[in-house]
Amino acid sequence: MNRQRGAVLVLAMIFLLILTIVAISTSSRSLLQERMAGAMRNAQQAEWSAENALRGVEWNLFSGNAAVACYNSSNPSTISAKVTAFRQSSVWMVDGATEYKGAGVTIDYTKKSSDAALSTAVMARNPWYVVEFLGQDLAPGNGTSAAKEAGSSGSATAKFYLYRITARATGSSPNTIRVVETTFVTPNLVTCTLT
Repeated sequence: MNRQRGAVLVLAMIFLLILTIVAISTSSRSLLQERMAGAMRNAQQAEWSAENALRGVEWNLFSGNAAVACYNSSNPSTISAKVTAFRQSSVWMVDGATEYKGAGVTIDYTKKSSDAALSTAVMARNPWYVVEFLGQDLAPGNGTSAAKEAGSSGSATAKFYLYRITARATGSSPNTIRVVETTFVTPNLVTCTLT
């Protein structure tokens, strides 16, 4: 009689070990892709939320809404430390900023929406923004006269005013922060009272 040596058992164990390694590797790649997709979604939500705040504030400035709180930054030597900190901070900071809650000031982006399409778009925090008055828009090469509206003729010139808007928002994770900034020109002058 031939004695059994167990070669089939050893080969089966090696094959099973190889299959286990392949399965673990595949599942870890899948988890990594899932995490990357989640991080990308958080980043996009934060970007969209900040852009939404920018557009809302631009509309308020364009409409001449006097309720827009702003800082007078037309003199570079008097820029508020709160504005500088808000614009440059790498962590969540809202000192001196205004919370954006939509056009009617009633939307809470941190609450689940009753709309099924928006029910997963819940932010960790509402977006915040800072508005700075940068001064009157002056004609190029002529530092004392106001900029002329494109296409206008005659001696009367329309006055335009420059505002810098900086918005800060998170995605659904408070660890994802996006800061966006725009410079906006409008014929409406808003009185800046913040310091």
